[in-house]
Amino acid sequence: MKVPLVDLVAQYHTIKPEIDAAIQDVLEHGQFILGPNVKALEQEVAAYVGIEHGVGVASGTDALILALRALDIGPGDEVIVPAYTFLATAGAVLLVGAKPVLVDVEPDTLCIDVEATAKAIKPNTKAIIPVHLYGLSADMNPLIDLAKQHNLTLIEDNAQGLGATYHGRKTGQLGPIACLSFFPSKNLGAYGDAGMILSTDAKLAERIRMLRTHGWKKKYRPEMLGYNSRLDEMQAAILRVKLRHLDEWNDARRALATRYAERLAPLGVRVPIERPDSTHIYHVYVIQVENRDEIERNLNEAGIGTSVYYPLPLHQTELCLPLGYREGDFPISERASRETLAIPIFPEMTEAQVDAVVAALAQATNVIAALA
Repeated sequence: MKVPLVDLVAQYHTIKPEIDAAIQDVLEHGQFILGPNVKALEQEVAAYVGIEHGVGVASGTDALILALRALDIGPGDEVIVPAYTFLATAGAVLLVGAKPVLVDVEPDTLCIDVEATAKAIKPNTKAIIPVHLYGLSADMNPLIDLAKQHNLTLIEDNAQGLGATYHGRKTGQLGPIACLSFFPSKNLGAYGDAGMILSTDAKLAERIRMLRTHGWKKKYRPEMLGYNSRLDEMQAAILRVKLRHLDEWNDARRALATRYAERLAPLGVRVPIERPDSTHIYHVYVIQVENRDEIERNLNEAGIGTSVYYPLPLHQTELCLPLGYREGDFPISERASRETLAIPIFPEMTEAQVDAVVAALAQATNVIAALA
């Protein structure tokens, strides 16, 4: 049996009438830029997370860039970023002219390491960007304390964690500003690029609204150098439909993760952990295995979809080589890039598909063991 890493078509068919009606409504009212669905989605996502302000933008990457710009972070400033994350987290820092300062991650969660973060704080440090990796919150309370102690801003990279909780609070409301991605494969995914910035600060939210639209409050009256980074009305309409199903889908992912954990542990693979203080929403289900590349090849030959998140830690990417880090500087991140492998998980996944993934992984690990 072939099993895709994610099946967005299957998801569409479960909500097809709602999606089709939402798209038709946009076509009928004809307000395609910053229309009523954008405003409504901003309010609904902010309310869902439990925060005051939401500003829709064109992508999760733009959310990071505009958040940094709104905070006046730029040349001469430093921003602490985990060495193991999607490149946009550090790329956004570089794009505003600031310097990303990389730190290693925790060995069990692969989220940013608090002690390493504390050691990296210098006079030029202006912000910390913890990433809620794979759908699990970073350990935020000590990071919040660090930010207060050193007068830093916490920017939550919540691109993978919408709906996750930490000590009973949803990620995205744990700091003054948070960035979301609605890339199609996310737990709440659009049918194209889309993103949002959440904030507790009304003035900051207004500044972000100006930055997303050429730097103006009043049309053709720019007050700052801005961007064209508006959340598309059609995507907003689609996301409003899907937001109503998000908790149900996250629950389904958690149930699948429980079945995986029970059945994969005997195979000798390391499965994701879930801290007692957090709710993991499994944007992706990432195992850690030795001989990762050989196991992935065996799974792909058996028709099982996989992906590597991420094949290189940031300090070994060409983008970050000028920062001057060396191999061995971040050993946990380097090991993770050698051993992590995402296997299929999506809310519509059937028991037969779970069986097929587990069987293929069992066969792959047995083959590798026999060759050792």
